[in-house]
Amino acid sequence: MKAVLCKEFGPAESLVLEDVASPVIKKNEVLLDVHAAGVNFPDTLIIEGKYQFKPPFPFSPGGEAAGVVREVGEKVSHLKVGDRVMALTGWGSFAEQVAVPGYNVLSIPSTMDFNTAAAFSMTYGTSMHALKQRANLQPGETLLVLGASGGVGLAAVEIGKAMGARVIAAASSAEKLAVAKAAGADELINYSENSLKDEIKRLTDGQGADVIYDPVGGDLFDQAIRAIAWNGRLLVVGFASGRIPELPVNLALLKGAAVVGVFWGSFAQRQPQDNAANFQQLFGWFAEGKLKPLVSQVYPLSNAAQAINDLGQRKAVGKVVVQVR
Repeated sequence: MKAVLCKEFGPAESLVLEDVASPVIKKNEVLLDVHAAGVNFPDTLIIEGKYQFKPPFPFSPGGEAAGVVREVGEKVSHLKVGDRVMALTGWGSFAEQVAVPGYNVLSIPSTMDFNTAAAFSMTYGTSMHALKQRANLQPGETLLVLGASGGVGLAAVEIGKAMGARVIAAASSAEKLAVAKAAGADELINYSENSLKDEIKRLTDGQGADVIYDPVGGDLFDQAIRAIAWNGRLLVVGFASGRIPELPVNLALLKGAAVVGVFWGSFAQRQPQDNAANFQQLFGWFAEGKLKPLVSQVYPLSNAAQAINDLGQRKAVGKVVVQVR
């Protein structure tokens, strides 16, 4: 089979496309014929040795995939050969086949194509877990989404609306905000032109945002925590800006606020039943038309490096997908 390989830590340009042996599955795994793979921010980190996990060389990047089950391990009971599925792989999806633990594989609705499925699991899984389990977002609360035109940001806008929140979308350009508006955002903040903190307070009559969804970090975190509501929750989702911020904890004290970590991958493994319930709700909203995943660019497997670069340079709107078949 063909696979995009990382043989040493470095930039995306160092990745190579080669023929390798097909994976041999363990008893608790399935073998997936990959049709499409989602591209996510962790892919930009894992190839440079900057992610939480450092796979042994050579490895393929790609943390999520969609495709068809080719083989099922004897300890996997909820899947069968031929099932159309999405999978959280961690790495390995930029290849024609990948072995995945059964607990990380979910069947997809018949109305969902593979490119959409490859763009769905990580972004919507992360945002659903963040807003439901971690923030306990309530109808009528104000949700601020930073980086609102990116994959997880757009998912958070849509899920926030589905949960009954008033959603304020924040992004760096009018073009990106237009995408967030189309996804259902009620209010918009262009933080390249205006003070994020001042705009949050203006749009909330000085009360601040009840829940802040932050996949960006850096300076935006510094401003957002200063405009959080009493009993507010700031969700730490990622650090796309490149700087991991530090929190003056007196700010949390003064607002009775919580700064809450979001690690969906670990949640999916530790609480698989809760994760499955989340996806049943997400699939229901998808069927109702409340969730409309935006796949803005599709790259062939041979051009996976460019896909990672475009995402890392924050050029992408919505999700980027590598089409394998």
